[in-house]
Amino acid sequence: MTESTVNSKIVISKNIEELSEQFAQILLTGVNKSENNFHLALSGGSTPKMIYKYLAENYKSKIDWCRIKFFWGDERCVPPNHPDSNYRLAKENFFYKINIAPENIFRVHCEIDPYEEANRYASIIEENVKSENNAPQFDLVILGLGEDGHTASIFPDSLNLFEEKNICAVTEHPHTHQKRITLTGRVINNAKQVVFLVTGKSKSNVVDIILSKKNGSEKLPAFHVNPSHGELIWLMDEAASSFVKERPD
Repeated sequence: MTESTVNSKIVISKNIEELSEQFAQILLTGVNKSENNFHLALSGGSTPKMIYKYLAENYKSKIDWCRIKFFWGDERCVPPNHPDSNYRLAKENFFYKINIAPENIFRVHCEIDPYEEANRYASIIEENVKSENNAPQFDLVILGLGEDGHTASIFPDSLNLFEEKNICAVTEHPHTHQKRITLTGRVINNAKQVVFLVTGKSKSNVVDIILSKKNGSEKLPAFHVNPSHGELIWLMDEAASSFVKERPD
């Protein structure tokens, strides 16, 4: 089932395998259409983990991985071998299993001072990602969705990051106080494609608030994701998108 607006659409899958195939097709199409390198910003989380595994198992030889340059939309400020590391998640479930050139992987060095690293990583992005509309333009940015409406590492108390001029910023998880480094909203909204990956019943309420534009939606970071020069796609399973099925035709 798909619902579309001017520059966004909702795609509902029965399960994680079907959702993973939907994402794989989006990525394959994007890479094939790209004339040069394809710049991809990855996400952490349980749903991307399953999709990474699916890609490694089913698209190992179907996608020209050497044409993709891998970045991260956000990272926890932990060493690269830490269980919380988004880089480690991708490395163990994805990079180790397919043919990816090490020089095409641009991890966030969160083992150093986060403010220093935010500046360094911004410079790396500027050097490698073409700028359009006065900001780096990724071909595809993958986003997750927290039950509090946060996305990347932009939390409800840091909505100002959608107006931030810098490419990267340091944030702090509101409960654990763990430092994070994140792309700012300006960069996310400048991407050619942004894909939300959302699964599970626990996300259905916040999905409903955001997509139905209910009271309080403007206080949720994910509500403000709206690529001004690109396409927004919500890939969800039936549990996360249960409110959509209840809408009248």
